[in-house]
Formats: sequence, structure tokens, C-alpha cells
Amino acid sequence: MQNPTPFTGTPGKVIALHLNYPSRIAQRGRVPEQPSYFLKPGTSVSASGTPIERPAGTELLAFEGEIALIIGRSIRRVSPDQGWAAVSGVTAANDFGVYDLRYADKGSNLKSKGGDGFTPLGPNVLNARGVEPDALRVRTWVNGELVQDDSTAELVFPFGRLVADLSQLMTLEPGDVILTGTPAGSSVVQPGDVVEVEVDAPTAPGAPSSGRLVTPVVAGAVAMAEYGASPKIDDLQRAEAWGSAEAAGLPEAGSSILTDELKAKINSVGTATLSSQLRKRGLNNVSIDGLQTTRPTKRLVGLARTLRFIPNREDLFIAHGGGYNAQKRAFDSLRPGDVLVIEARGETGTGTVGDILALRAQVNGAAGLVTDGGVRDVTAVAALEMPTYFANAHPAVLGRRHVPWDTDLTIACGGAAVQPGDVIVGDADGVLVIPPHVIEEVVTDAIEQEREETFIAAMVAAGEGVDGLYPMNAKWKERYRAWLQ
Repeated sequence: MQNPTPFTGTPGKVIALHLNYPSRIAQRGRVPEQPSYFLKPGTSVSASGTPIERPAGTELLAFEGEIALIIGRSIRRVSPDQGWAAVSGVTAANDFGVYDLRYADKGSNLKSKGGDGFTPLGPNVLNARGVEPDALRVRTWVNGELVQDDSTAELVFPFGRLVADLSQLMTLEPGDVILTGTPAGSSVVQPGDVVEVEVDAPTAPGAPSSGRLVTPVVAGAVAMAEYGASPKIDDLQRAEAWGSAEAAGLPEAGSSILTDELKAKINSVGTATLSSQLRKRGLNNVSIDGLQTTRPTKRLVGLARTLRFIPNREDLFIAHGGGYNAQKRAFDSLRPGDVLVIEARGETGTGTVGDILALRAQVNGAAGLVTDGGVRDVTAVAALEMPTYFANAHPAVLGRRHVPWDTDLTIACGGAAVQPGDVIVGDADGVLVIPPHVIEEVVTDAIEQEREETFIAAMVAAGEGVDGLYPMNAKWKERYRAWLQ
């Protein structure tokens, strides 16, 4: 056994993996099919004890305790079996990021994770020959409290595979560093906090350890200039930076309107009855027309979130269609009880959602999806428990007809105007958009209407004619009141 040695030097390349630990994947709600990466500048590397500066004007500086692999020799096109042999050592890393600038990166993470001091490494390096890659542990403490604790036993992408995958296209050189993902527990830190990360091999001889990688957090004093992207955050970034909406202090979606009691009442009546009550109040244009559903026997009740597509124009798609676009942001931001309603202008010549984004919506707890356009991967989407209302199936990708444009604004879907916060109710008869200020009275009267119609149906089944019964005249109303007793 060799004792850990101090980490020294500046890596030629720092390559970071997005997702790897099952615990983190469960938080994010998206399962990667293949590993994906981003680069961090060598100038982001810092030593244990070096403070990290939270940029002035930002709010969401988050830590990510990780295991760093250090490449020991020059390699190109090695196999997964050979990948681990090219690793000379492992150490602790902290992949800091400022979520306030995430929107500006479109997936590169350069501004959000590439700042000076945003990649602390060390303090000591474990010899890779003295440890097993699937028997390492990473732990993180904030102000002395343990907040991350996980092992490499069940990684989605083993270390040898990561090295081999990267070596397919680039030469990995001695001293290059690969950050291998963070487990659940990553969250936001504030100036004055101290973050510590340790990597060890508790079952290896001597239980070698990197020692604790210590990073104090300090406040930046220089505001970002106007000639670059300024800090900008929303509830999605808050939830992802803190680890969950609850940890970020965000209210549960729909909690102020759709109580469990109200949802139970809505679920007790059909959309046909609700539509009648809306019509009595002068609301005739509140149905989203021309759609079918993947789940005819499953009710849809939730609050509207909205997403708008505009007709495809090639230059606009180049500017707005790639990267972390409005469509991806909308699906990522869904919370329990949300219904994402998509304006596709009734265009049936392409898909507006496929299996991956639909799965993301379900994992986030969304109540359902509604689009007046097509759906790709319709068999997989139909297999989800969450209902999706759509115009037709179509194999083409979004960009054939649409540009994802903006979210959470008033849109048109299936001939109906929909605003964020509207109550969306769907069943086999169709989908209704109910203004939130009338939902209580509409449902109360709909319940009474269905009681009356239950009585009327019983009378018809007994042989009574419908004249004077449907709707009820004074005579039949008297009999109805007696029936209620």
C-alpha cells in the first residue's frame, strides 16, 4: 500500500461528467443513455483552503462533491477494460457552479462553472493501484454537517468506461482530470459557509483518504459588466441549485387553489357537466378541441403551465431551437400538479413532444400534457401513467415545423385561450380550461347537476318519458326533492 501523496500541478484538461450517481439521477428525473461532458478551464482549479468567490449580484452558488480521476499516461482509443489502468490516482473535487449564469451557457457550463477557483482539487491523491474503482466513497460537509455520502458501487457509467469513451476522440494526457459526477445532496452555499469534500477507500488496506478538501465561501465585490450576460434566475434554477423545490422554499404548485378536497370534487363530475355549468356563466369557448388522449379512463386535473411554438424559420431556429431551449426549460420546470399546455397552432405535420420529455414531465409529478400538435414515440408516451392529450401521432422532430419560443404566457391551444394558472380538466370527452376564480362555484353546481341527472336517468330507466323530466318541470322537481330524502 502506498500512502496518499499531495495533489500538485495544473491539469491540461479538466473534463466533467453531467450525471452518474443513481441518487442524483433520481433527483434530476432524467436518465442518461450515454455519458455527456463539459470542459472546465485549468484556471478554475484551486487548492484546499483557497476561498471561492460568489460573484457579486448572484444568489445560487452550489457545491458538488465529486471523485476526480487523474490520468497517468498518454492514451488514445483504449477499451473500457483498459480505461482504469490509465488512471494513476484519485482525489477529492468540488465542481462549483453559479446557477444564475446557467441560462447563458446553452449546455457548455463555461460561465456558470468555469470561474477562477470553481474546481478545488486535493489535498491528497490516492494511488489508483491500491483501490478498487467500485469501492470508493465521496462525502461532503457544509459547516461541519454531512450533506453528501455515496459510493461508486452502482455508478451508471463506471470509471473505465468514462476514460475509454473520452479517449475515442481525444488524447488524454498525464495530469488530465476527469470529474465523475456528484451524488444527491448538492445544494446552495452562502458567503461565510465552509465546504469540505473527502474521497476515501474504506475497505482498502489502510483505508486511504484524500483528506478533506476545504473551501471557504466569500462574497464577491465586483459586479458583472453589462457587456456580458447578467445574472438571471427563475424557480427552475432555484429548485435545481438547492436540490428540490422544497429545499428552495418554493410553494407546491397549485397549493393555493387546487386543494385535495377541491380536486376530489372536480374528479367526481365529468367534463360534460362542467361544460354545461361554464356555458350557464357565459363561458362557451373554453374547450380545447380536436384532441385524443393516451389515457381515456384517467382524469386530468391540474393548473396550466404554457409553452408556445412559432412557425419554423431557419434563422430563428438556429438562434432559439438548440441547446437548453424554451421547450426543455418548460419540461424541466414542471412541478407536481402542473399541466403543460402547448400551442402548436394545430400543426399536425410534426411532433411537439416525445418519450424523453414526456417521461421528464411524469417524473416531475406533472398531472398531464396537452398539445394541439403531434406526438412522437406515441407508444412509449401512451405507456406512461400520466395522460397526454394530442392531435395525432407523427414521427418527425419538432424543428420540421416549429421553433420553441417562450413559456408561461397566454397562448391558444385547440381553439381555446389558456393562461398560466387556469384549471385544466380532462377526461374521455375532452379538455376544459376553467378560470380559477369560478372553479369553486362551477364544481359545486356541477355536483348538484349530476345528482339531478342521476335521478332523471333512474326515472328514464323506469320507463318515464323525457317531456317535463329533462329538464325537470315543477312537478318533477318536487319528486326529485322527495327522492333526495
